Amino acid sequence: MVLTTALPALAQKADDSLYRDLGGLEVLTKVVDDTLALALADARIKDTFKDTDMKRLAKLITEQFCELSGGPCKYSGDPMKEVHQGLGLSNTQFNALVEDLQAAMDKSGISSRTQNKLLALLAPMQRTVVTK
Repeated sequence: MVLTTALPALAQKADDSLYRDLGGLEVLTKVVDDTLALALADARIKDTFKDTDMKRLAKLITEQFCELSGGPCKYSGDPMKEVHQGLGLSNTQFNALVEDLQAAMDKSGISSRTQNKLLALLAPMQRTVVTK
């Protein structure tokens, strides 16, 4: 009986390990803010964000990263395919944002191993985001 009640707690603890390795909500928020600041300064993609509510975007990306990494957040945005429909984003633009994200994670001292775990969760989105 003790083992049965302990297993759900152990499973929950394992599920949030990436979230904890990333530094939790405070660090994720900083990483997203830094990523978007880099993106706005990045000639390859800055025009992509010209009509974007950046505060809302930062909130939604933070929620998404938090949820994907096993944190307590729930993503409240629209599906990725719907959000990016009609934007005509290319692989070059997608990769530029990933590079900006990696630079932001480096700045926050997140290990390469932990970065790769998050990037592996984000990689499948490329298929729905890139349409050009």
